[in-house]
Amino acid sequence: MANFFTDNSDLLFHLKHPLMKKIVALKERDFADKDKFDYAPLDFEDAMDSYEKVLEIVGEICGDIVAPNAESVDAEGPRIVNNEVIYAKGTQENLDALVKAGLMGITLPRKYEGLNFPIVPYIMAADIVSRADAGFVNIWGLQDCAETINEFADEDQKQRFLPRISNGETAAMDLTEPDAGSDLQAVQLKATLNEKDGKWYLNGVKRFITNGDGDISLVLARSEAGTSDGRGLSMFIYDRNHRAVTVRRIENKMGIKGSPTCELVFKDAPAELVGERKLGLIKYVMALMNGARLGIGAQAVGLSEAAYREALAYAEERKQFGKAIIGFPAVYEMLGLMKAKLDASRTLLYETSRYVDVYKSYMHLSEERTLTKEERDDMKTYQKLADYFTPLLKGMTSEYCNQLAYDSLQIHGGSGFMKDYPIERIYRDARITTIYEGTTQLQVVSAIRGVTNGALLNRIREFEVMPLQPELHGLRRTLIGMTEEYEKTVKHLADIRDNEYLDFHARRLVEMAGHIIMGYLLLLDTERDDRFRTSTEIYIRYGRAENKARAEYISNFSINDLGFFKPN
Repeated sequence: MANFFTDNSDLLFHLKHPLMKKIVALKERDFADKDKFDYAPLDFEDAMDSYEKVLEIVGEICGDIVAPNAESVDAEGPRIVNNEVIYAKGTQENLDALVKAGLMGITLPRKYEGLNFPIVPYIMAADIVSRADAGFVNIWGLQDCAETINEFADEDQKQRFLPRISNGETAAMDLTEPDAGSDLQAVQLKATLNEKDGKWYLNGVKRFITNGDGDISLVLARSEAGTSDGRGLSMFIYDRNHRAVTVRRIENKMGIKGSPTCELVFKDAPAELVGERKLGLIKYVMALMNGARLGIGAQAVGLSEAAYREALAYAEERKQFGKAIIGFPAVYEMLGLMKAKLDASRTLLYETSRYVDVYKSYMHLSEERTLTKEERDDMKTYQKLADYFTPLLKGMTSEYCNQLAYDSLQIHGGSGFMKDYPIERIYRDARITTIYEGTTQLQVVSAIRGVTNGALLNRIREFEVMPLQPELHGLRRTLIGMTEEYEKTVKHLADIRDNEYLDFHARRLVEMAGHIIMGYLLLLDTERDDRFRTSTEIYIRYGRAENKARAEYISNFSINDLGFFKPN
């Protein structure tokens, strides 16, 4: 039977990146758990072997259960029975299999019955699950919420809630409201502290909540009366066992139909404050959203993998004019660029995941002891890299995911428009990735800081001087030329000193930086393994052409031209 980990050697390649030695050492604290837990690793090799074996189990379940169930789940979808969300039959089978295999609470510490894995193998599991069924990862992958509880809740809350997630209970993050989508500062769900019993109660409506009937929910609510911005919001834990929330409806969506997206009504729902008041949006949701955006990056890459494989298989089998269509330049050009974008997306996904792993490991270590100056500096370096790369990752990979799904369906021709082929579902599932957890436009707003303050350019310069085989120097020279063009374009816009003008061109600048960074990451992958050479050459050529077009557009655009685009 199919195994979605072992049939894709690129996953093992990224799992064995040299930085994993540092990540494992930080995560395992010199393997201190080996005397407390019989499943804790003894050394680095033992830890890596554990990650690989668990990913093999994920791959087997996805190949044998999740992927075969995907079409029936898409057709059946979830439903509400007696104010409870009932998953499609296949969804429940998927969840039961992963819970039975102990694949919940993957990143949680062992004292909360988790596996204590780094972010990288967890994101890799999400990549694999997304290839099998992108809708299902929205249920299984919400164990991200547990990481937020682990970071910010008190010890009593951790002891009560985290083992439940490790043992299979599901989670949700209740953020969006009818009038608060991208603008979460507008959240109005009310949190009131009852002076008599000392408990918090929630009242109001949440909308578009993924897995909204989850067992344990993180809820953003307005705790400070008379406020109207983010400073009046706090984060709360709601336990579904209280049965104080009505599931008003499940949205009828275009894609990811197996994942229940709910409208919820809170009526005097008991809840527990997480951390400090007033930091709900400013601190806790920002951390939660960054984790979610990393997860959407994994979902986008998994979908891209599925779309590419469907296109390749169809192109090899479908014959027209006496030969397989993969033999026609119009088709094999599409497939070559699809593979290059897939490889570029995946290398950016795991580079960003490694940054997150290092800084979060330092953060948790700082709760146990005082960090040295070198450790604090290292943590700050990786945290900044994670902050700048996460919106770039989410924006670039989700856009590529949609492009690959589009091209895959195009290669299928009329057949792809029919429900007889998986690409029809993959195409619909892909569309949401550029929208939820922050649209591409919002990712640009976040990522443009790394352009204007020079952070992305600094990282590009660091990539530029990394050692390479002589035969790769020509590709590096191309990237150096792209960097000079990018730097010149950024300076041109900065010299104009007009924020609206900069915002207008922000996406072009971010994508220019993205093409250079992804080109370098592919080049470094090729340095480690020559099988990435073709994708690297194709992607750098593609990126150079795309960047030239953006640079020319900007250079020929005057500030007065904004008037053509403004609404009357």
